Amino acid sequence: MAERVEEPGGKAPDRAAVERAASQTPAILLRGVTKTFGATQAVTDLDLEVPRGRLYGLIGPNGAGKTTAIRMIMSILQPDSGSVSVLGERAAPVAKDRTGYLPEERGLYRRMRAGAFLEYMGRLKGVPLSVIAERVQYRLERLGLEEYADKRCEELSKGTQQKLQFLAAVIHDPDLLILDEPFTGLDPVSTLQLRALITAEHDRGATIVFSTHVMAHAEELCDHIVMIHRGRKVLDDPIASIRSRYDPRTIRLQPLDPNADVSPLRRLPHVEQITPSETGLEIRLAAGTDPAQALARAASLVPCSRIELARPTLEEIFVRIVSGADGADGVAADGAPGSR
Repeated sequence: MAERVEEPGGKAPDRAAVERAASQTPAILLRGVTKTFGATQAVTDLDLEVPRGRLYGLIGPNGAGKTTAIRMIMSILQPDSGSVSVLGERAAPVAKDRTGYLPEERGLYRRMRAGAFLEYMGRLKGVPLSVIAERVQYRLERLGLEEYADKRCEELSKGTQQKLQFLAAVIHDPDLLILDEPFTGLDPVSTLQLRALITAEHDRGATIVFSTHVMAHAEELCDHIVMIHRGRKVLDDPIASIRSRYDPRTIRLQPLDPNADVSPLRRLPHVEQITPSETGLEIRLAAGTDPAQALARAASLVPCSRIELARPTLEEIFVRIVSGADGADGVAADGAPGSR
């Protein structure tokens, strides 16, 4: 439960004090959570704290343990050990009217019509009857789905079904929204629409956690990243911190003259490798090199139409971590633990 705030003398707490205490309680709090299936340890000693109002990406390859972790957060599975708290409650079902969930395995009432399905889900989540019809119509129109309101769910395309289920997950304006692989099966246009909806929910104030094995989606949307590998957490940091820690090691340079002499670049200090690319050259720098200084030196040696630092992607960072490039046994070079 949310922290109890009492006034001196044992008086009942005022509403503002209770709300302040609740706002300081993490939206999700996991401590030492472990889950096994037979001989397989799906999640090991997982600690996770998601502050209210944040947008977290839970990333890792298929089979890393992301869905198992989400199912424990949602109380679909119970951990073998450790503790789980959701919106200050000891179990997600207690906070169900404040939580929205889009599972990896999609599930619609296939014979129901789309509009009726959303109204039904809204009633289950406590949306007042006086506003539910108007809210459903508005949400359908926002996604351009109003023409499907009277169609049965089974008659809709896979992408439209996916968007309908997202609407069902947010029909009650939840405080916490958990999305498991939300972009699976969507075409590029539908993916952009769903990204805009997720951003709108976050702007509204919802705390959002979504899992994906497509790390570029998390990189584009999230303000904080949690990486899981073989059931263990190997990274838990804000995007800004990750980008500053994993310094850019590659310069992309496009010469003004395609036949320009680029040999002077090979004499630059700390240049490890120069390789041709479709648009010019990629210059790999040694670890610890000042990228800004290297960029300026390269531009002074070869006139170029374009030059930029190529920051490592989350996928590249993940590979570096799990391959031990940043330290033995998955421990990052800066001392961040790889299994906590």
